[in-house]
Amino acid sequence: MSAHPRRKIETLARGVCEMDGWLLLCRNRRVGNVYLPGGHVEFGETGAAALAREIEEEMGCRSRVGLFLGCVEHVFDQQGKPHAEINLVYRLRVTGLSPRRTPPCCESWIEFFWLPLGQLGRAGLEPAVLRRVLPAWLRNPPPGNLATTPRSI
Repeated sequence: MSAHPRRKIETLARGVCEMDGWLLLCRNRRVGNVYLPGGHVEFGETGAAALAREIEEEMGCRSRVGLFLGCVEHVFDQQGKPHAEINLVYRLRVTGLSPRRTPPCCESWIEFFWLPLGQLGRAGLEPAVLRRVLPAWLRNPPPGNLATTPRSI
């Protein structure tokens, strides 16, 4: 029997939008946590489709989801309760964005911002393991290592 039988593991799709040495990040205005743009994968949706949908909803922008970079397991406490998630991480291009301009945001509880990739270790990015592995994933992207069944249920 599981230690937390009523808990579930959330699946999220996250995007790495890197331009000219700058990385697009998202911050929760209420609690201050910093993460890659994206959000929850809905039932019957591929990770790539979820990422494109989330970018459209949260930024009001079209995007192109590219190469799958990797998967990150993340277990942490949220409001004193154990929480677990799987993050599917993809390359991402967002139409009309530039590190020279503040990114658009359609949600009041979050904000998007650019950070120099070299400062990633000090950004407070979660899951924290991304601070270490993300630069390597960008330098040497893994070959086609994502298998998916892209059909609607």
